[in-house]
Amino acid sequence: MDPVSLAALLLLVGIAVLLVIGAPISVAVGLSSLAAMFVFLGTEDGVLAAAQQIFRGINSFPLLAIPFFVLAGVIMNNGGIALRLIDAAKVLVGRAPGSLAQTNVAANALFGAVSGSGVAAAAAVGAVMTPLQEKERYDRSFAAAANVASAPSGMLIPPSNLMIVYSLVSGTSVAALFVGGYLPGIAWALVCMVTVHLYARSRPELRVTERIGLTRSLKVLLDAVPALLLIVVVIGGILAGLFTATEASCIAVLYALLLSFVYRAISVRQLPGILIDSAKTTAVVMFLIGVSTVMGFVLSFARVPQTVSEGLFGLTTNPVLILLLIAFVLLVVGCFMDATPAVLIFTPIFLPIVESFGIHPVHFGIMIVLGVCIGTITPPVGTILFVGAKVADLGIEPVVRRLVPFFVALVVVFIIVIFTPGLSLWLPGLLGLL
Repeated sequence: MDPVSLAALLLLVGIAVLLVIGAPISVAVGLSSLAAMFVFLGTEDGVLAAAQQIFRGINSFPLLAIPFFVLAGVIMNNGGIALRLIDAAKVLVGRAPGSLAQTNVAANALFGAVSGSGVAAAAAVGAVMTPLQEKERYDRSFAAAANVASAPSGMLIPPSNLMIVYSLVSGTSVAALFVGGYLPGIAWALVCMVTVHLYARSRPELRVTERIGLTRSLKVLLDAVPALLLIVVVIGGILAGLFTATEASCIAVLYALLLSFVYRAISVRQLPGILIDSAKTTAVVMFLIGVSTVMGFVLSFARVPQTVSEGLFGLTTNPVLILLLIAFVLLVVGCFMDATPAVLIFTPIFLPIVESFGIHPVHFGIMIVLGVCIGTITPPVGTILFVGAKVADLGIEPVVRRLVPFFVALVVVFIIVIFTPGLSLWLPGLLGLL
């Protein structure tokens, strides 16, 4: 076997074997990529090249946005912002069937959009809403499922760390990706609300909730305005050209910190713990990006993207079928791999293929982010699924059973987004970002 083929085999088999035995994804990717580099570069040169690629991968100004957005999300999670957004969502949803579950969905979309983290949304919103729903005779597993299914919507509605990662790999405009995520993100939340509505329609006891007076409604909405203004400040500043996405992330941290102090929800003594939590999350993400850069080098050297492209085109040259195959791969991969490594690994493989028949990189970016976001709620590796089940104090199995209708609805949205480019491209085109 020639060195190039052996390197590709070592990489792919190594990642698969290490994941099966329970190694962390970053370790699996890093060790397998290093072993593959030894094949065609030798031990000494392979180690040096791997170190250079890791440094090159994380030595990026746009990547600074990730630790700052992570920090902003942790501050919001501890700063009383989630509770105000939940109250605002409750006012907006009103007395709709299943209103508490609808509130959970709306609050996840709002909090996820502000924090950029589906996991943070599932933890913060779920911790408040699940006990309330159980008190109002909601099935606890359904309440957890509604929380889990709706939490990733905020990973599509900007700011989104996944879109920053995709931008780094593909060279696509972060601003265009951010704006392009709005309609698919809103569609995600809407289909979750429709699923809740259908569930509650056959259960009359879930149709009525507390009536909120006009005065109190206005007060609740006004209390939530400062938190929601963060979206306006961050995205508006980027679109107006006042600052970059990285600078916007710093502004998000400052704004969230000031707002939390104004709400008197955090103190100076809590800041070291908040910084440590955000540093841990950032370290995992940045190390993963670094080792994925090594893997990208190996993939390129071994011509894996070209081989996959030739294989797909060998099966069919129909763009519709190829897109469906890619969608299927993303959904399956999402069951076994976290969202960030999935974007890092499969973007360089699939992007050249879809570009060859005219798919815009922004459209594909929304497509791949949406696909891997569905993976965050599917077993066995779905991070949001595990967080949501833990918050509800349930096992995975009862939550997964209740998740099935949500999953079907979200797959339908995924297919619609794939074959309706306007959902991803209309707003960026309208704002002159394409």
